[in-house]
Amino acid sequence: MTPTEPSLTEVLGGRGGAVDATVPVAAFVAGWGLAGMLGWSGPVAWGGGAAVLAAGVIGVVRLRAGSRPRAVVFGLLGVTIAAIVALATGNAADFFLVRLLGNAVSALAWAVSIVVRWPLLGLVVGTALGQQTRWRRDPDLLRGYQRASWVWVGQYVVRLAVFLPLYSANLVVALGVAQTVLTWPLVAICVAASWPLVRSALPEGHGGIRHPR
Repeated sequence: MTPTEPSLTEVLGGRGGAVDATVPVAAFVAGWGLAGMLGWSGPVAWGGGAAVLAAGVIGVVRLRAGSRPRAVVFGLLGVTIAAIVALATGNAADFFLVRLLGNAVSALAWAVSIVVRWPLLGLVVGTALGQQTRWRRDPDLLRGYQRASWVWVGQYVVRLAVFLPLYSANLVVALGVAQTVLTWPLVAICVAASWPLVRSALPEGHGGIRHPR
């Protein structure tokens, strides 16, 4: 890697967004649990309101920090939909249903992208570096992105393996804890592991992710 060559850790980042995703979850569990403990009516509504409020505050902070409005809107929309689902069913555990489905769809999408030789990691990094799809013409870089994309498939599979039993048992607090524990740490591991896997596929003298052949 040349001195000017960025690592995938620098390109992908990700920890800030992953941490942001856990705050509304913590707010939901806290609001729901506190309302239930105090005997307030509609604990799911209190939890959902707390989650949406937390997501809104995060959105404002991120916008002021220069984050893209689209990413902020998507984050707020995801929390709002999760809260609406839980309110519609009256079951607090259903706040996590959207995340469960999202992880299942993501695992399938990443796996399919590898099989059809359009690994999503390559699309993400190529877009971030302004390369679009030029990396696909480089067989070594394509192979590296395929290898590293399996790590991202793995994180979704791990979450599903943990979340599904907890969801089936209706363990709301445990779901909240699992969501926190398995969000930014897993993302951090994936980001850190991606570069070595990509680099291992590149021959000596290759220009790296910024310079596809």
